[in-house]
Amino acid sequence: MSVIIPVWNSAATIERAVASALTQDYLGEIEVILAEGGSSDESRAVIERIAAAEAYVRVVDNPAGITPAGLNAAILASTGEVIVRCDAHSQLPADYIATAVERLDATGAGVVGGVQDAHGEIPFERAVAYAMANPMGSGGAAYRRHGEAGPVETVYLGVFRREALVDSGLYDETLLRNQDYELNHRIAVAGYGVFFAPELTVRYRPRSSVGALWRQYFDYGRFKRLVLRRLPDSLRLRQLVAPLLIVGLMASLVLAATPLRAFGALIPLVYVAGVLAATLFELAMRRDAAASLVAVVLPTMHLAWGLGFWRSGTGSPDPEIPRLPP
Repeated sequence: MSVIIPVWNSAATIERAVASALTQDYLGEIEVILAEGGSSDESRAVIERIAAAEAYVRVVDNPAGITPAGLNAAILASTGEVIVRCDAHSQLPADYIATAVERLDATGAGVVGGVQDAHGEIPFERAVAYAMANPMGSGGAAYRRHGEAGPVETVYLGVFRREALVDSGLYDETLLRNQDYELNHRIAVAGYGVFFAPELTVRYRPRSSVGALWRQYFDYGRFKRLVLRRLPDSLRLRQLVAPLLIVGLMASLVLAATPLRAFGALIPLVYVAGVLAATLFELAMRRDAAASLVAVVLPTMHLAWGLGFWRSGTGSPDPEIPRLPP
């Protein structure tokens, strides 16, 4: 069993992630492969100290410094027949691997995954966690809303049969974001199933500032458009909501200078009303003052994602990025 973790500027969270992998209720051997991508914080020192103390932890280099390259480096250095992806910001529950192996055996799938259970430690992180679970922030993804078990398009992180990864060509190293979705699509096309198991719940710590959240979601939108250009059959209506919001807001600005300005004002008014309704709902449900920040978090997510989506089609070099061979 191999747990792979890409590491970049994760000094504050990586020890908990590794500890969660090494303390699994699983009878077989577990190795942890950490792919370090040239961090500017103390991550390298932290993981080297962990590797020196733990016989089943190894560190490999990720010279490219991006997530998919680090994942591939860790996979190639691993020996397990089952590959468990873990994020440096995540913590695996003690029964995660044992349960995932049971689901792989029961379903025959090539990859299984579960719920991204976001929990913040400071008010802004908690607000992001609430927004991620809210219908306005989840985008309908099963792994964020505790959906029903069954076949899905993609899963959070993922526990893979090694053969499914190898046959599908590993992660596409040209995708800074959305590499999971694209890989799971190829796994499904190769004839392996992608299965969602809601009992697989992974604790995730969200971004801690507006700027970090903006950059994350801008990249999500940008690389989603790239994946859709490559895989047009993977398009789903929910993926167009944020880009269409940008179009609607731009249209309202244009209409503001015309006799139709009252009609144009409906778009931002309806959107603001939706955000406020979601914020009030979270305040009532969570009974946490931090939930008031959902009114900031949701627009940050939506506008960054939508602008990133359109940015990838305006002079970006993305269309020239070659695909990895299958």
